[in-house]
Amino acid sequence: MPSLTDGEIRRAFKTVEQTGKQLNLVDGEGHGTGRLVLVMKPMPTRVTADWMAQQWRDKKRTKKKLGSYPSMTLAQAREVFKRDFAGMIQKGRSIKIAGDTRPGTVADLFDAYIAHLNEGGKSSWKEAQKGLNKIADTLGRNRPARDIEPDEITALIRPIYERGKRSMADHVRSYIRSAYSWGLKSEHDYRTASERRFRLIYNPAAGIPTEPKNVGTRWLDEEEFVQLYRWLECPDRPVHPPYTRAVMVLMLTGQRVEEIAQLHIDQWDAKERIIDWSKTKNGKPHAIPVPKLAAQIIESINVDEHGWFFPSAFDRSKPVRASTLYSFMWRQRDREVIPYVTNRDLRRTWKTLGGKAGLSKEIRDRIQNHTLQDVSSKHYDRWNYMEEKRAAMEKWDKFVRQMLAKKRLKLVA
Repeated sequence: MPSLTDGEIRRAFKTVEQTGKQLNLVDGEGHGTGRLVLVMKPMPTRVTADWMAQQWRDKKRTKKKLGSYPSMTLAQAREVFKRDFAGMIQKGRSIKIAGDTRPGTVADLFDAYIAHLNEGGKSSWKEAQKGLNKIADTLGRNRPARDIEPDEITALIRPIYERGKRSMADHVRSYIRSAYSWGLKSEHDYRTASERRFRLIYNPAAGIPTEPKNVGTRWLDEEEFVQLYRWLECPDRPVHPPYTRAVMVLMLTGQRVEEIAQLHIDQWDAKERIIDWSKTKNGKPHAIPVPKLAAQIIESINVDEHGWFFPSAFDRSKPVRASTLYSFMWRQRDREVIPYVTNRDLRRTWKTLGGKAGLSKEIRDRIQNHTLQDVSSKHYDRWNYMEEKRAAMEKWDKFVRQMLAKKRLKLVA
């Protein structure tokens, strides 16, 4: 059977319109490689035409759609059939599992990785997307991801490092390494599907060393805690009120910055005075009863229709970003009106002063949602410890009030 032509296809359209009967047009002989078929069907208002890969296997005919005519031209259909189906048919493999055989590009890999983060509920996906988009522009979006070599990544990172942006350089390395690591695993992960196969051989960023991490040790003593808390209660210059309130709640609860910054009305149980997160950084749900001081701050806030307790000063439809709170605190430190402290130092401060207040390490870990690694906690213990958390928070609330009162008495004296 001779190969199809565009003229034959146009004539077939008229035939189907006139007869109202389905017509199959076969392209070429297809010996040993199956056939490319254009299936034309009459519909009430038009004629549809779909390109199909056809295979005879175990005395059964199987078809798989490639695309629709004319959006997929005859030449394009032939190319896709030859590239993705002909070889499989020759080897006797089922075309049901056939897909795009072209190696995925850098853009394909990064986009698929970002989609993986987003579908997994990772809050970092937007930042990763922003970073990987810039990286793709430099490496070349349309290059096969498997062609990227370690020295290209090193050459991309070195100028950033030499500008003194060490943290940024390490973030770039981390983004690339994580995307390729996911790509290597996704190749054979039957639970997920990507439009393109990447056919990666190795991770080009795996051997690039990380920037040494400076493990923080800073925490506020009682005097510094009270100094910061009092300034937040009554700042010496105008500031966006949600920022000061958010930091105060951080100090009083010891939670992660992102989780407090993004606190929504749906997460607040006013009757029980409990914050309940359905999912947190470690992927697990988390709930805490808050101390009375923190509850008073939360209850004093009138949330708008967007429901954020701590909205951004620039767009009230969004919560304040953790980086914005960091910058806000940094500016006050530079003015020397508050102690030197970072947001993470506040979490460390709660852990330390909570111990001084008499809270056991186990209950402090549970309140701060630290992953417990012992077998019992990981696999068997499903008690929510809400009663124990509430008793601990009451003890902590009393400790904080005593700190604040002690400082006030010293000022009066």
